[in-house]
Amino acid sequence: MEARSRISAYGTFYEIYVSTPLAICETRDPKGLYRKARRGEIKGFTGIDDPFEQPENAELHIDTSKLAIEDSAQRIVALPMHDGLL
Repeated sequence: MEARSRISAYGTFYEIYVSTPLAICETRDPKGLYRKARRGEIKGFTGIDDPFEQPENAELHIDTSKLAIEDSAQRIVALPMHDGLL
């Protein structure tokens, strides 16, 4: 059962898709996990040897390569505010 159907029974559910191109993720990787995954030291690493399927019906898509942290946070908080929940 997907999260939306489980949570919606108790209240409002917002799916927020936070994306960043793989190349940017790798430059932002302070622990070197992408490097280790590319060398085969970590198996099942999303985007390297494990597929990722983006959500089909997310209420909001945040691309962190195009938005500042503050702008991203404002957009996220705006969702429930728009619906009168905050």
